[in-house]
Amino acid sequence: MKTSISKACLAMMGLAMASQVWAQLEVNQAREMDLDGLSGLGPATTRQILNERQIQPFRDWPDLLRRVSGIGPKKAVQLSTQGLQVNGEAYVPPSPAKTGRKTH
Repeated sequence: MKTSISKACLAMMGLAMASQVWAQLEVNQAREMDLDGLSGLGPATTRQILNERQIQPFRDWPDLLRRVSGIGPKKAVQLSTQGLQVNGEAYVPPSPAKTGRKTH
């Protein structure tokens, strides 16, 4: 009995880990339906991403933010937490020192 419970727990942990791996979505390879499935991306933004990507793949997050209107730092954080990546990298917001903004 104890062995079957241990095996079931291991199987569930394996599925949880596998789902985390599958949850990653590379913007330069994602299909339209994958991008549309992300909360915060509508059809117009998805089309803009696909059109820009067809011209040239995105180099990094700053490149994506420059070329796709409607995606700024806040939206990038939201999309990144859902698994969207640019060249295998999650979005890292710029530090306040780099933006020149005060944080109080």
